[in-house]
Formats: sequence, structure tokens, C-alpha cells
Amino acid sequence: MKYIYLLLIFGAVGTATLTGFSKFSCSNEATSAMTDDSVPAQDRHLRVMAYNIHHANPPSRPDSIDIPAIVCTIRAQNPDLVALQEIDVNTERSGPANQAEIIANSLGMNVFFGKSIDFGGGDYGVAILSKFPISEGTVHRLPTESSSNGENRILATVRVSLSDDRSVRFGSTHLDSQKEDTNRLLQIKEIRRIASEDDLPMIIAGDFNAPPDSEVINILDQDFKRTCDTCEPTIPVDHPEKAIDFIAFKPEKLFKVVNHNVIDETYASDHLPIVAVLEH
Repeated sequence: MKYIYLLLIFGAVGTATLTGFSKFSCSNEATSAMTDDSVPAQDRHLRVMAYNIHHANPPSRPDSIDIPAIVCTIRAQNPDLVALQEIDVNTERSGPANQAEIIANSLGMNVFFGKSIDFGGGDYGVAILSKFPISEGTVHRLPTESSSNGENRILATVRVSLSDDRSVRFGSTHLDSQKEDTNRLLQIKEIRRIASEDDLPMIIAGDFNAPPDSEVINILDQDFKRTCDTCEPTIPVDHPEKAIDFIAFKPEKLFKVVNHNVIDETYASDHLPIVAVLEH
């Protein structure tokens, strides 16, 4: 297994592996994914990103962990808030590293990691990155039908203190991946319940493992407004056919969707990242 980490030399960002330098850099693949209609960050705009990073394992390089590719992909989009899924912390397959902290520190962002399960001698879960101060980090356990042998899933949330003295709740989640909707339905209903008891405006993002026309997303849409109506596909990265990654918010009256984009970055993960700009 090759582990690729950031290498800072005289202020320049490069990448290195245990056997040499990576060909991926912030000046090529990731930067080229920047969309033409990206909106610069403004006081009333929030750039929100959702990205299932596949534990920083590029599909084309199954024996490699390439954290710089994830960092470069995120940096190219200049997000204010990021919901990450499939994060490894000190696992056998990804090496002795906290992926959430490495990514956040490389980007100069605040971080909260939510553990879903024990995995490979370490932890596995979701994470939140924020340019703004965060507090009240919470891991909400989501239900799973006991007879389904489904993997434990969570919703991780934080309170984000915006620059205009207002706060929002931001959440990252990754719903069950089994073929049947049984667990996903239990989990999305629990997310609705959690959101209904929160007085703050809420933005939730992540991998819902369900397409827009599913019962799961129909339930999400009862309380939340998604940033896309006709959602472009996010998997698989080589020939995307299905949209399962979403950003959504509530109440609808407090936000306006400026744009929503699927980012064409096909190397770093098995999911395409999505970015939405919200006016608030």
C-alpha cells in the first residue's frame, strides 16, 4: 500500500509516496475541475460541498491512499462548508493517519469527525470541515433493522457560527448501502426527527445511497429543499448514471440556491463531488 501525504517545501505544495513523488498536484487534475460559473465566497453566500472520498483511495490505483488528491479537489472549489464521507482514522488499509485532520489542516479549516464503526484497527465515519468556527459537535446514531446485518450509520452535526453573528446547523451523513431501502427509510425518518427538534436553520449533505425518485429522498423532501431539482449523476465517476449525493436545507425561506454543480473530478474518489452556493 502506498500512502501519499502533503509535502511542504518553501511554501509550495507537492506530494510524496513511500516510493517517490505523485504525479497528482493541485495545478493539474483537481484545479481543472473548477467550474466556470463558480461564485466567489461573499458575506451572504455559502459554498457547500459534499464529497464521499472513498477513504482517499483512487479507483484507478487500488493499492494507494492519495490524500493530496482529495485536498486539491476540495481546495479547487474553495468551499465554506464540507461534508465528507468514508473517512478512515488509523486503519490498516489507510495507514496510521487521521484523514479528517490531515485534510482539514491542509486546507486551514476547522474539523469534526463522527465515528460510525470500528474498522481495521481504527475508526471509520464521516467528517465536517468549516471555514467558520464550529461547536456542539454531535454524533447522532441512526437506526438499523437488527435482522438486516446493516452497517451502523450516523448523522454528524455541528453548530456553525457565521460571520454575520448568525448560526446554522450543518450535518454530514452516509446512509445504508444495502439494496433494499429498509434501513435507509429508518435512517431518513430519524434525520427528519432530529431536524424537527432543532431551532437552528439546517443544512445537511452527504451520500444518501438513494436516487431522487426514491421513497427515501421523497421523505427528505418533505422537510428539506435540495439544491438540485434535476440532479446530475454522481456515480460511477467514469460514466455517471445515478445521483445519490445531495445537499439540502431548511427552512426553504431562509436560503436561495444560486447554483449547484457536479464537479468533474474522476481520479481522487469513486464519487463525483457536488458543490452548491446558497444565499442566506
